[in-house]
Amino acid sequence: MRTGLYPGTFDPITLGHLDIIKRACVLVDKLVIGVAINRDKLPLFSLKERVEMIERNLTKFEHINTEIVVEPFENLLIDKAQEIGAQIVIRGLRAVSDFEYEYQLVGMNRAMNDNIETTFLMAEAKHQAIASRLVKEISRLGGDVSKFVTPGVQEALKQKFI
Repeated sequence: MRTGLYPGTFDPITLGHLDIIKRACVLVDKLVIGVAINRDKLPLFSLKERVEMIERNLTKFEHINTEIVVEPFENLLIDKAQEIGAQIVIRGLRAVSDFEYEYQLVGMNRAMNDNIETTFLMAEAKHQAIASRLVKEISRLGGDVSKFVTPGVQEALKQKFI
């Protein structure tokens, strides 16, 4: 069984993230969505809220044969990949600027474990510009984020900024 790890903060999960999940399901039999606990970032949503938002949005993938699970993690990405038996780490790219950081990350991960591959997926063109931090800013300022997130996530954002 081919297992993949799609890590991220998902604060909040966007349509771009969901598109990457859909694309990743073509590559693996089991996809673990690793929700990162990053002490350097101050997420808007708690870990529990982020996990629940992701799980609620996975219902749209029930027809797909890939097993999808959501697991928080705080250790190194490569350690989480080893822990779950992943052969592949899936990363989403939006722009060339993302590639610089991701390229360095792959190099470091390969130095720690060269048995785990990393693949980059690009979301559909209409979702490529979506960034969680921008979605939060638009929502905080009262803007419409319906083109970037699901209705449930949009409502969760509204509740945070009331």
